Amino acid sequence: MDLRKNVPRSMRVQLAGYVHLARMIDKCRAVLTGTESEYIYPCPMDDRLLEFAGITSEQFTAAVKANQTDEGVATWFEEQAKPHQPAELEEWNQKLLARGPSSPESAVRFKKYLDEIDPSRTDITAWSDLQDLEEGRVVPRRESLRRS
Repeated sequence: MDLRKNVPRSMRVQLAGYVHLARMIDKCRAVLTGTESEYIYPCPMDDRLLEFAGITSEQFTAAVKANQTDEGVATWFEEQAKPHQPAELEEWNQKLLARGPSSPESAVRFKKYLDEIDPSRTDITAWSDLQDLEEGRVVPRRESLRRS
């Protein structure tokens, strides 16, 4: 995937039951071909998914390198990941999608990015929404949760 020309899939896209997995594959493939542009792999969100699954970034990168299809990577991921009950996986997915800044420094970065993209969107509080907005996806307006 050439992230100099395209954006990775949204973290909301589920693959093998995991949010963010498809996006992580896109970014990893771009890193492997040197076409990642400003995208980072592994980033903190990637690390959270890998930690939840009990897989290292080195193992994941090797699996992406060995599997040319999403299905191949997804099958490998399911076989390697720590087992989780469906309810636990769904809860984790929802928490990752709702995750906002986790430190004062992260909050400053988040606000800077949001102000550059659309300062009127005071309803955006999660990284997943900020990424979607930045990458041109529609993010429905919600009741504003934070003040400017």
